[in-house]
Amino acid sequence: MNSLMISISGVRGIVGEGFTPEIVARFSAAFATFTEKGTVIVGSDTRTSNYMFKYAVFSGLLSGGSQVIDVGVCPTPSLQLMVEKLKADGGIVITGSHNPAQWNALKFVRSDGLFLYPEQAKILLKIYNGRKIRRIQWDKVRKVRKDSTAIENHLDKVLQSVNREKIRSKKFRVALDSCNGAGALISPELLQRLGCQVFGLNSRPDGRFAHSPEPIASNLTQLSQLVKSERADIGFAHDADADRVAIVTEQGRILPEDYSLLLATKFTLANKRGLVVTNLSTTRALEEVVEQFNCPMKRTKIGDIHVSRCMKEKKAVIGGEGNGGVILPQIHYARDGIAAIALLLEYLAETNEPISKLASNFPHYYIIKRKLKTTRENFSLLKIRLKKEFQGAKFNFLDGIKVDLDKSWIHIRHSGTEPVIRIITEAKTKREAEDLYKLTSSFFKTA
Repeated sequence: MNSLMISISGVRGIVGEGFTPEIVARFSAAFATFTEKGTVIVGSDTRTSNYMFKYAVFSGLLSGGSQVIDVGVCPTPSLQLMVEKLKADGGIVITGSHNPAQWNALKFVRSDGLFLYPEQAKILLKIYNGRKIRRIQWDKVRKVRKDSTAIENHLDKVLQSVNREKIRSKKFRVALDSCNGAGALISPELLQRLGCQVFGLNSRPDGRFAHSPEPIASNLTQLSQLVKSERADIGFAHDADADRVAIVTEQGRILPEDYSLLLATKFTLANKRGLVVTNLSTTRALEEVVEQFNCPMKRTKIGDIHVSRCMKEKKAVIGGEGNGGVILPQIHYARDGIAAIALLLEYLAETNEPISKLASNFPHYYIIKRKLKTTRENFSLLKIRLKKEFQGAKFNFLDGIKVDLDKSWIHIRHSGTEPVIRIITEAKTKREAEDLYKLTSSFFKTA
């Protein structure tokens, strides 16, 4: 089962290698057992392989006795909201999210619209591996129901959460790169309802990505050019399932992916004080923003479910991850790139300032996020070497190894979505961040 990865983020792999219809059907049948033959919502992003996997999911769920509701192609947060609205017992999203087109995945959703908690994911895996899947007889198989309201339901929720008239009055010019993903089915409509003039890029929801769907700077040069050529006020970019969003300023500058959360947090705290939750790999600038409002902040393991869970349990006012994932509890406790767009436009409308000026007000850090294929993964030895190298530093082993220095930090961990080691460094200058990365990566023997 080459390339198959199983983690709290679900199960994913390269189509036709590790990730096959047989595996998808079996995981879906295990989920039917997990949800005790309940109602399960199924949807997908736009990947070309989804038509094949959709029927494998149906087959597995139906064979386990589930009532299946097909919501079709939609963003991941749209499906999560439908699980709540329909009071379903769970959901399955077929999406490779930010992974390249050759990848696909299943994400499993709880009855409250959040992804499975880690302890629940372990139970599901035990069912999958332990031959404990319960199958039904021929006369108990249910029919698949269809529901085409997921996107409209999501739009209604988002539009109710912002000052629509204030945004409409500004008549913003907005450039949007949907990456030919699920965001193409909702974000252009959202922007139009908010009175924006939309300049679309990669707006065909056909799953043939014009670039890698991860919304990072190297993939957004087209959007930057469009913003400048159309004199847009702002540019937004989604990943394939639209739970993340990145920003380009009116000057064409591609903001670091952390800025989506930085901007959303500053605007939120200016109106409502409270706890902010993020993960260990998010920029230290967020801590400084939160301190400006005398609010508390808590860091979790990597993975949006850890952030979502903490936010829900601690009643945080906002949270998210430094990858463009913003979580707005007034809508739901899940990453939502569509809701983030609406909130950020409200921020622009309220301040009457260009996005470049709002972005310039944050503490300056330089962050490096890189992947490393390695044949040596001895973290115990790595801990010893790092402790010797950085004597007096603060170490955190909650998720991999994080080294907190006076004005910089390093975070090293196994990826939950790709077969790589992730190394993230942040410092006040590019040179310092690069030096930290070079030093850290030298401890690994690359493949």
